[in-house]
Amino acid sequence: MKLLTKLTLFITLSKLAIVVLFVFLLPNLIERIASRYTDDYLREQKKKVMNIISKNGIDYYLQGEESMGSYTMLKEEYISLSPSDTGISADTIETSRRIVEGDTLNYRLLTHNFLSEKKPYLLEIGKTTATISQYNRPLQKIASWVLVALILFTLVADLIYTRFLLAPLGKIIKSKLLNRRFPFNDDPHPVRTSTSDFQYLDSSLMTLMNQIHEAFEKEREFTANASHELMTPISILQNKIENLLGETEVSDLVQSKLIEMHRTLNRLKKIVNSLLLISRIDNKQFARSEVVSLKGLLEDVMDDIGHRLEEKDIRFRVSLKNDISLKNCNRDLLYQLFYNLINNAIKYNKPQGEIIIQDSYHSGSFYQIFIEDTGIGIPAEDIPTIFNRFKKSNLAEAGGFGLGLSIVKSIASYHKINVDVSSIVMKGTTFTLVFPKEIIY
Repeated sequence: MKLLTKLTLFITLSKLAIVVLFVFLLPNLIERIASRYTDDYLREQKKKVMNIISKNGIDYYLQGEESMGSYTMLKEEYISLSPSDTGISADTIETSRRIVEGDTLNYRLLTHNFLSEKKPYLLEIGKTTATISQYNRPLQKIASWVLVALILFTLVADLIYTRFLLAPLGKIIKSKLLNRRFPFNDDPHPVRTSTSDFQYLDSSLMTLMNQIHEAFEKEREFTANASHELMTPISILQNKIENLLGETEVSDLVQSKLIEMHRTLNRLKKIVNSLLLISRIDNKQFARSEVVSLKGLLEDVMDDIGHRLEEKDIRFRVSLKNDISLKNCNRDLLYQLFYNLINNAIKYNKPQGEIIIQDSYHSGSFYQIFIEDTGIGIPAEDIPTIFNRFKKSNLAEAGGFGLGLSIVKSIASYHKINVDVSSIVMKGTTFTLVFPKEIIY
């Protein structure tokens, strides 16, 4: 999962968790707020009453009566003033029941004891709990909508900022990793970013790629030079051995030894030629300007190699449903690619085995060719390294030199063809060639 996807998922889930938690706690919060607001309201009402009594006296309310009581039309609020026999005590606010004109109602009640004209009085100011809670549901709805709007706004803002913040990382991955093909011949430019971590990552990748490119160039130059220089002494030795073989004075024993030496030199010459070929491919010394018909190419390969099928009694079947041609290619190199793969399929096949070549075309996307055999197969642990030069495997042990598949890989990479391998030991191997749409004619 991409980093941006993980951050987006985390931000979304965290916002959702906040919404769920807020909705769960909202009724209790609203109730507490309403209760606290009511308590403050009752205290303000008490202050107003006490200010009037301090200015106008207690008779302003009692008007000659021993006590007084008053309430609104709907009995939502009431005030009571009466003599007290409990003395002065701290104010209390609690929910209590009161009977008003025969109705029993629950009130949020403030009780205040005070002295007026040296007599103790009890002041009660109340508000019905139904009145307090009647605004809870509307307040909850308003708070919920406000919360949802804020969450959506912050979510969008977070996602936009996250994308903006991670944009340089995406550019680094795209320019330094996804769109880079080895060897790194182009000169990438640093990604512009103000984030020091991304700057360090970008510069480190550029430094690492430059080091890899330099090491590859040195290896390629060494391979080319060494292979070229080896050809001269090999040719001299080969000529001298051939001359000795023509001498009549050479004994049979010496002649057999010379024949073995000549055979060894031939093997060495093939290896050097293969290394030179790989070096020339890596150095892009082959032109890619031809249009190649794959069916015609495979027919030419089979004309040259078909006689080997009879030696091991191998059945061969080509089933190409699509007449595909490739552009911007080198026919000789593609010929070498298919020749090596089919030659291996014959060499490492079982007697009376089978080789099948099939294809599939994903229009507008890519084209595939499958080369299947019923041979000895390749161990799973060898598959990741079969394209490495001189890698010892069951193929090399059976007589290969470890360079045939390296040549295949070099030619495929040169034409931007992907090579995939699947194999089961003693059941067979399938090489899959994936041709990109850019070279499909």
